[in-house]
Amino acid sequence: MRAHSVPPLEDDGRTPEAGSAPGPVHVAIIMDGNGRWAKARGLPRTAGHKRGADAVRRVVKSATELGVSYLTLFGFSAENWQRPVTEVRDLMTLLRFYLEREVAELGREGVRFRVIGERSRLPADTVSLIEAAERSTAANTRLTLVIALSYGSRQEIIAAARALAADCAAGRMSPTDIDQSAFAAHLLTDGIPDPDLLIRTSGEQRISNFLLWQLAYTELVFTDTLWPDFDHAELASAIATYRSRDRRYGAVTS
Repeated sequence: MRAHSVPPLEDDGRTPEAGSAPGPVHVAIIMDGNGRWAKARGLPRTAGHKRGADAVRRVVKSATELGVSYLTLFGFSAENWQRPVTEVRDLMTLLRFYLEREVAELGREGVRFRVIGERSRLPADTVSLIEAAERSTAANTRLTLVIALSYGSRQEIIAAARALAADCAAGRMSPTDIDQSAFAAHLLTDGIPDPDLLIRTSGEQRISNFLLWQLAYTELVFTDTLWPDFDHAELASAIATYRSRDRRYGAVTS
């Protein structure tokens, strides 16, 4: 399958049909503020990450209740490897705990689990847990939960360009065959529609190397709420804001 936006972008430069849609089909969230949440309470950063994991549980449940089909969460960026070794170790431990304890519940709730990012940088036991979780939930259709781990969008785009160049060099395709669909098919999000709505918590207003290609026509919502405090009401509010907007895709509407 090839990844494309909803509605799809045409390769001749035309944009998707303008107009408001009930949606969103796909919500992406940059989960920010765990450390600040902990610091404000005099707690170690690990406590903030643990409370952030609780927020993930709440938001997954809320997304299904609000009719979202795809939920992508920015869990750990390629740049996060530069954090102190102890914090990275604690995050990996928390990730393994989540995979061991939560995947069965995701399966019961009809959630499909998927991870995008550079798995080669993750601990081998964590990769094994990820692969097992993806296999066990592959047939679920209520919600697709995508976790971006060790993920960087520029790195993803470079890898896609290299793969296309290799295909051309090997004679498997011609440079003239490269269009938006061909490029998107080489991204880690192949088969996943582009996000309709991006939410970033904690008051920051940056994309931070997250889904740069896929966010071309995404509506952006920024909230001052720190991620550990993000809940159903916050998600519903962001979705209401999305639904109030006129998505023109560069067109002019009367």
